[in-house]
Amino acid sequence: MNKTVVINIAGLSKSVIGDHTPFLKKYISENELTLIKPATPAVTTTMQSCYVTGKHPNEHGIVGNGWYDRDDCEIKFWKQSNKLVKADKIWEMAKKVDPSFTCSKMFWWYNMYSGADYSVTPRPQYHADGGKAADCYSYPANLRDDLQKQLGTFPLFNFWGPGTSIKSSQWIADASMIVEEKHDPTLTLIYLPHLDYCLQKYGIDFNKVGNDLKEIDTLCKDLISFYESRGAKIILLSEYGICNVKESIPINRILRNEGLLNVRKERNYELLDPGASKAFAVADHQIAHVYLNDPSVRQKVIDILNKTRGIKQVLDEHEKKLHRLNHERCGDLVAIAEPENWFSYYYWQDDEHAPDFAKTVDIHKKPGYDPLEMFMEQKPFIKVKAGYKLLRKKLGLRYLMDVVPLDSQLVRGSHGSPHISKEYYPVLISKNYITNDVVEAPDVYSIIWQHLFD
Repeated sequence: MNKTVVINIAGLSKSVIGDHTPFLKKYISENELTLIKPATPAVTTTMQSCYVTGKHPNEHGIVGNGWYDRDDCEIKFWKQSNKLVKADKIWEMAKKVDPSFTCSKMFWWYNMYSGADYSVTPRPQYHADGGKAADCYSYPANLRDDLQKQLGTFPLFNFWGPGTSIKSSQWIADASMIVEEKHDPTLTLIYLPHLDYCLQKYGIDFNKVGNDLKEIDTLCKDLISFYESRGAKIILLSEYGICNVKESIPINRILRNEGLLNVRKERNYELLDPGASKAFAVADHQIAHVYLNDPSVRQKVIDILNKTRGIKQVLDEHEKKLHRLNHERCGDLVAIAEPENWFSYYYWQDDEHAPDFAKTVDIHKKPGYDPLEMFMEQKPFIKVKAGYKLLRKKLGLRYLMDVVPLDSQLVRGSHGSPHISKEYYPVLISKNYITNDVVEAPDVYSIIWQHLFD
């Protein structure tokens, strides 16, 4: 077996490799680069599941970062149990070949109960008073304690939210090196999220993201130097590239205007009622799963979506099979946005009736992905307001950190669609086993396996 390290740099594509990434530019010139054809959808959990199982979404079951649970009649996003991935993983198969094989899974998704020997993933503490505290989850459990004793508390609020920064990726890198020195795993999977967020906020605008590119470039240099000194084979890859977008598609508002989507009122707020709706959408970047509780409206919904500006394609049963997305978790229809558009989850018609969680960072309550969580409202005294609420938190009082804007035009970058030019394809860089200019997402599994076992 060969010690192998897979470093996943979220959002990396050829479109951003250049003068702001001198190390990566040089590293690519000394190695081989192949493009990864995006799966449908090209989002974090789906692509990672393709890589570690060698299967397509219709086989491993991860059809997006979230989907509608038809039994619970609830939309569930960012769940963490590895039991959701319905295919064998590479570390499970490697152990069958060589029982001495070990795996470290550092912040790759579906991390909990994965069977990996060492794993760490974001996991905040949720307190009875409604508060949320930074933390992480690990296996073995004492690994969390050891890492946070050496590195400090995992900077959760730099991992996601308005405070995203290089701090979280740096913590993950440092933690990975500590696990390496202490446990010497055969395979290490490392996820570095930093680029993802600045590119979604600003798009490919080097005046705004140039420093972020330099930061992740330096971090990659440090990681690769460390692991090469340990004799490891290195794979750099990404799950998707991010392309510039101009506007959002409020797909649920469109369905509501047609009398297909139901809401219920609580106080002054409107809440999406998916179980009572004839049709509704689970928005996930540039993909939207459309679920039909009333099959008789199928053609009506298809016609509506085909007429909607910004939607490039609507997948029916036949086309879902072609995209290897035909799975019970999948929407009855799947809408794919044009490359310059993305889907917002918004369903209310008036911001006065937006639910209270809309202006907070709350990835589990929102019935769709919300990139606006990376922004803070640009209003007078907004930071004073946030500081006051943090003080209430420290005093143990209830608070609502409602500082997220509702202006979807702020978002300048997105991903998920397979209909993008190759400069935005995810990449794979390695010294070994690169024989094709483009590979399918599940083929990454075989490339990792070759690195491990020649």
